[in-house]
Amino acid sequence: MRRWTPSRATDKVEVLTVSEERANVLVIDDTPGNLSLLNQLLRTHYRVKLANSGAKGLELAALSPPDLVLLDIMMPEMDGYEVFRRLKADPATSRIPIIFLTAKSGNDDEEKGLAMGAVDFIHKPIAPSVVLARVRTHLQIRNWQIFLEDKSAWLQKEVELRVSEVFRLQEATIRVMVSLAEFRDECTGNHIRRTQDYVRLLAKHISGQPRDRAFLLAEQIDRIAKAAPLHDIGKIAIPDHILLKPGRHTPEEFEIMKTHSAKGESMLQRSLREMGGENEMLMFACQIARSHHERWDGSGYPDGLAGEAIPLAARLMAVADVYDALRSRRPYKEPFTHQDAVRLLVDGRGSHFDPVLIDAFLAQEKVFAEIAIKLADE
Repeated sequence: MRRWTPSRATDKVEVLTVSEERANVLVIDDTPGNLSLLNQLLRTHYRVKLANSGAKGLELAALSPPDLVLLDIMMPEMDGYEVFRRLKADPATSRIPIIFLTAKSGNDDEEKGLAMGAVDFIHKPIAPSVVLARVRTHLQIRNWQIFLEDKSAWLQKEVELRVSEVFRLQEATIRVMVSLAEFRDECTGNHIRRTQDYVRLLAKHISGQPRDRAFLLAEQIDRIAKAAPLHDIGKIAIPDHILLKPGRHTPEEFEIMKTHSAKGESMLQRSLREMGGENEMLMFACQIARSHHERWDGSGYPDGLAGEAIPLAARLMAVADVYDALRSRRPYKEPFTHQDAVRLLVDGRGSHFDPVLIDAFLAQEKVFAEIAIKLADE
C-alpha cells in the first residue's frame, strides 16, 4: 500500500511512494471454482489469500489483515453478512474495504450490503475486466485514504509542536515578568511557589463542591494556578522609596501602593491584546492582579467588589496571599505561627474572605502548614 511521509531532511512533503510489497487481497467464497477463477485473475497483480468459508476468512484476516476483501454473500453456516459484521466489529479489520460477491440480482441485497458499509457489489457470473477494475479502483481509494490519514496525523503533530512552543514561550515570558516583580519586592521566589501551591490546593478542594464544580475543571485549575504568580506584577510600577520602605507606609504612601493592582491588570491586558485576547491563563492573571485585594464584604480595593462579584480566581489568591504574608518575615514584623494565621483567616470568614474558601482552607490547613515549611524562605 502507499504511504505518505514528510522528508526529514527538508521538512517537505514527498510524493506518494508505492511499497515493494503488492497489496493483499483476501477472497472468501465457498465455491472452489470461484476461488480458482479469482485466484488466477488477481494473482498477477496482487498477493491473494483464499478462504472457502466465513470462519476461515475471519481467521486469515485476524492473522494478517488484508488490504481488500472480496466476500461471497451466500455461504453455509456463516453467510457473508455475518462475516462482514464481524470484520467491521474488530478494530484490526474494521477499515478494510469489502466488496460483496453475489449471484442474486435483486436490489434489496445490494441496498442492504451498501447500507452496512460495503464499498461495492460484483454480480456473478463475474466479468474479469469488471473485477480487476473494481479491485484496482477501491485499492486506489484506500491508498488515498491512508495518504490523507498519514498527512493529517503528521500535520496534527506539527500543530501540537508549534502550540507547545508558543506555550513554552509564553511561560518563559511570564517567568521573566515574575522575576522582575520579585527583584523589586521583598517577596522571594518561594513566595511565588507557595502561593501557587496554595491556590491550586484550594481550587482542587472546592472543585468537588456544587457551587464551583462546573467551572473548576482540571484545565481551569491549572490555568488559575499558572496565573497566580502574576498577582503582584503591578508592583513594578511602584516607586522604590515606597515599595522598598522597611517600615509601615503612611496613608498617602499606602494609597500609591494600592495602585499596583490596577497597574498590574493594565500591563497584563496589554499582553493579552497582543496575544489576540484569547489566552485564558492571562485572562485569569488580569482578574487576580486587579481583584486579589477585594474583600467579601465589599471593603477592599480597587473596585469595592463584594461576594461572588469578585472573580473566583482572585478570591482564591486572596486567601493564599494573606496566609503567606502572615507566615512570612518582613522588615516590620516577625512571621506568625501557623495557628495564629489560621485564627486570623477564620476571623475574616465572611468579611474579608469567601466563606466557602475558608472552609476549604480549614479542611486543608495541615497541607498549608507543610507547604510553608517545605518552601520556607532561606
